[in-house]
Amino acid sequence: MSERSDFGSTQRIDLHSHTSWSDGTTSVGELFAQARTAGLDVLALTDHDTVAGWPELPRAVAASGVAAVPGIEVSGEHDSRSVHILALLVDPSEDTELAAEMASARASRIERARRMVELIAADHPVSWEDVTAQVAGDTTVIGRPHIADALVVAGVVPDRSAAFTEVLKPSGPYYVPYYAPSPLDAVRAIREAGGVSIVAHPGSVTRDDDLPLGLLEAMVEAGLDGVEADHREHDASEVARLREFARRHDLLVTGGSDFHGTGKPNRLGENLTAPEVLERIEARATSGTRVIRP
Repeated sequence: MSERSDFGSTQRIDLHSHTSWSDGTTSVGELFAQARTAGLDVLALTDHDTVAGWPELPRAVAASGVAAVPGIEVSGEHDSRSVHILALLVDPSEDTELAAEMASARASRIERARRMVELIAADHPVSWEDVTAQVAGDTTVIGRPHIADALVVAGVVPDRSAAFTEVLKPSGPYYVPYYAPSPLDAVRAIREAGGVSIVAHPGSVTRDDDLPLGLLEAMVEAGLDGVEADHREHDASEVARLREFARRHDLLVTGGSDFHGTGKPNRLGENLTAPEVLERIEARATSGTRVIRP
């Protein structure tokens, strides 16, 4: 996939990445070292439903010279659809509604993963022990990506992407839902925590269908700040659709790699965010959390 970097600036900003604290394969330090090699100036850490990696960011920034945007990829659910929202520069305190929702989602993810493994094990040679063996270092979230990696090791599928399209897809017989707040409640909780909300990959081709326009409009009414338009799972027509939606509603438009290390083919910096958009994100955030610069 070609990089979108025609922003009239040499600053390279990627606002979507993961570490082994959720479903990535690298530590925070390794992630930022790779970001430096990829030529990035700024990278957002957006692990799923956790801020566990945030304390490691100052050291990673100092070592790499790459600035960090502390963030989270918050899980939401609407009509059996998974809806993910990037929460940037939120208050990480445990006494916020956002923190409570994420804790509930993490607990539910583990229960759901166990049940999915039970169902899959009836047809494929995969056990819970096989799944936990795929966890890379410290983690606070065990989920479908770890099941996918176990399926790869077992020879059921060739790679993680195939696992998601063939075995773990939401319309498949092994899928089990888990608790997640409604996207509207998630957007409100992000704002209450002083953060900026960006709906992540809403037109992903790995979904059974796009997020409906009505839902996106309701999220705007709830306070949604932006749309991740530039993502490898969006084709050109989807990018155009989302940019037009953002224009009509005066939303921020971001891009990100959704990097997971070796877990996915995504490359750091393959989709970028305009520097002026990051400036607007920083201006909108009302929490004490700020971009960590070298």
